Amino acid sequence: MSNIEQIHVPDIGEFEDVEIIEILVSVGDAINIDDPLITLESDKASMEIPSPLSGTVQEILVKLGDKVSRGSLILSLDKAVEPKVAAEEPHPLVQGSAKSGAAPGDAGKTVLQDVYVPDIGDFQDVDVIEVLVMPGDKINVETPMLTLESDKASMEVPSPSSGTVHSVHVKVGEQVSQGDLVLTLEVASPGAAGAKAASTAASPPPAAPKVAASQEPTAYIGNADIQADVVVLGAGPGGYTAAFRAADLGKKVILIERHSSLGGVCLNVGCIPSKALLHAAKVLEESRDFRKHGLKFIEPEVDLDALRDWKNGVVTRLTGGLMGLAKQRKVQVVNGYGKFIDQSNIEVTDAEGNSTTVGFTQCIIAAGSAPVKLPFLPDDPRIIDSTGALALREIPKRMLVIGGGIIGLEMATVYHALGSKITVVEMLDSLITGADKDIVKPLHKKLEKQYESILTQTRVTRVEALKEGLRVTFEGAKALEPQLYDAILVAVGRSPNGHKIDARNAGVAVDDHGFIHVDKQQRTNVPHIFAIGDVVGQPMLAHKAVHEGKVAAEVCAGLSTFFDAWVIPSVAYTDPEIAWVGKTEAEAKAEGIKFGKGAFPWAASGRSLSLGRDEGLTKMIFDEESGQVIGAGIVGPNAGDLIAEVCLAIEMGCDASDIGLTVHPHPTLSETVAMAAEAFEGTITDLFIPKRKK
Repeated sequence: MSNIEQIHVPDIGEFEDVEIIEILVSVGDAINIDDPLITLESDKASMEIPSPLSGTVQEILVKLGDKVSRGSLILSLDKAVEPKVAAEEPHPLVQGSAKSGAAPGDAGKTVLQDVYVPDIGDFQDVDVIEVLVMPGDKINVETPMLTLESDKASMEVPSPSSGTVHSVHVKVGEQVSQGDLVLTLEVASPGAAGAKAASTAASPPPAAPKVAASQEPTAYIGNADIQADVVVLGAGPGGYTAAFRAADLGKKVILIERHSSLGGVCLNVGCIPSKALLHAAKVLEESRDFRKHGLKFIEPEVDLDALRDWKNGVVTRLTGGLMGLAKQRKVQVVNGYGKFIDQSNIEVTDAEGNSTTVGFTQCIIAAGSAPVKLPFLPDDPRIIDSTGALALREIPKRMLVIGGGIIGLEMATVYHALGSKITVVEMLDSLITGADKDIVKPLHKKLEKQYESILTQTRVTRVEALKEGLRVTFEGAKALEPQLYDAILVAVGRSPNGHKIDARNAGVAVDDHGFIHVDKQQRTNVPHIFAIGDVVGQPMLAHKAVHEGKVAAEVCAGLSTFFDAWVIPSVAYTDPEIAWVGKTEAEAKAEGIKFGKGAFPWAASGRSLSLGRDEGLTKMIFDEESGQVIGAGIVGPNAGDLIAEVCLAIEMGCDASDIGLTVHPHPTLSETVAMAAEAFEGTITDLFIPKRKK
């Protein structure tokens, strides 16, 4: 016996004439109560319309693009005489207080719905590493409930329904598989008006600690001048990558950049111009160093204008190429400084003061960072940051570099090669403090011979701007008497630009330091706004931003993508170069990790000696129990290129034998990676290492 029922659009609030963007069932489909029938999309949200009954679809009375309101006819259903039930028996109804507007007999009713681990492919017994909800939390469809991690990947498990968390049945450290019970939700009863209709925009996980409370977003009254599916704020490596990837996935994209060219700090006044000048410095130093090996050159003449033009030409070639890629992808570029007006609009002000309002459905913040300024320094053109140093206006006779990190030492390398006498002052007890001291030591020893002074555990307390120079007073373990310098380079770090874009107007939470906290999909506390790169936290590196940009763009396009890099390498392009990745030896000791190490000195490398260099070292850190590589540090020419092999090895879970048994070309510097692994295993023949006591 059959009973044909007409299914109508339930109460969907104040929405009228809402467009149908998906029809989720076909004629003949057997469906259960609460199975989604269609998806609607308004200018504010999208929502699924659930079935109030179980049965078989007889006729579909709507089509894609139709606009419907409350009461509109959707389909006819052959209602099952015996209601179909899910594989798991439903819990008893829980009676709640009556709610106005509910259908008679359904007022205030809720049910308890068990939620299980969905199909997660081939994964079995996967570790629960985060539980993202707790009893009492109100969640929407697609809100992440927990995070699982296998040996290959991590994944968030979203909620299939909207409701209130009644109880959680898993905890961190447990292992789960498809079909395991996760939690119980209290959801609206099947017949309740508007049951299960919810925005598909996933609510983010609980905010990370130390995130400043976001204020209520402002409301912009007016129309945007231009509109896009995805707007990217900032065109550095992360920003233009996000824009191009989103465009490749079919999104209409607008890219906002305050400079006249794309590429951000990295391409215009950072990574690329600095590497061009570092190469010039290397040529100068090699021409001098090889005198002792029988190649005598006349001292090179530095044409500063020509060198600057060459450096600028490298930058122009790359940034021009980016503009071509943007045009090919139909990405619209808007130049000017962008600030949020509200959750859907950004005002962009150009150099002439003209403003354009850019509207968006989704936004990716890639606003980057700026050099930290020391408040006690006077305002004087002879005091410069990295941008000023790369402008290469003149070569000072004596230069003080405040900060012994990567940026300071790279610029010191350039100016020393060009003829400046360099002093470096660093508050901490060593240079490049992120790397192990034995990896930094060869660089430190070389610089001590080249520079006037390296003042560790010392700081600058006062700078006086005099006509004859900048008079600097020091304090600390290696403090000098007050000195006079022709220029000071300040390189004490970078500060995120989170507070400079009026993110609060969009309701985006920014912490006291200017960082915007995100989840593994780069989503901020505002579900349709994402953030990437320097503005989301350390490490502030272009290659991290690029990968984050791809993730954000793919999530905007509806893909289930996560940023889950195990390691991110760091490189100092000094001479010699320093590179490290994963756990340092100091970190492993501090964390109580049982580890072993294998080290290969480049004095035993034929390739290194043929380059006239013997100070290098390759050190690998291994987990003592598994033998897997967990970190490495390399110092020597091209260390930044060599570290990539170790990055891949860590991501792939390689052990020492995987690396040692991989045939490396000879003679190369890459052999030193394999030989360091062999040194740990005790199989190396290029060195004699006494056997370790078991």
